[in-house]
Amino acid sequence: MNIIISNNSAKPIYEQVKEGIKQAIFSHELCEGEILPSVRSMANELKISFLTVKKAYDELETEGFIETIQGKGSFVLPQNLEMIKEEKLCQIQKHMEEIAHIAQVSNITKEEIQELWKIVFKEVL
Repeated sequence: MNIIISNNSAKPIYEQVKEGIKQAIFSHELCEGEILPSVRSMANELKISFLTVKKAYDELETEGFIETIQGKGSFVLPQNLEMIKEEKLCQIQKHMEEIAHIAQVSNITKEEIQELWKIVFKEVL
């Protein structure tokens, strides 16, 4: 698992760790039942505080992505496909809001954005 931490990011480091692990789960780099690195080893590998990784793991557990078993470690839970879809829809919505803002301040019309979207969508899919 390759998590990249940016000190220049507006996102707190624990959120970057959490998002990196989520991405590894979504991309099936981490599979159901797989054990995550210990909090200490993840902290050492990323050269960040143990408490930062612990906070990321705690939030992942609260959100239902992992389960921590005392003395055994943290494991990837089976994923609820509806929850994953909702997460992705939230990410898309944030990007679309950013696009709408950029268009508004740049005097770009809705029609121009829709035309661009058709082109991009056709190329991607």
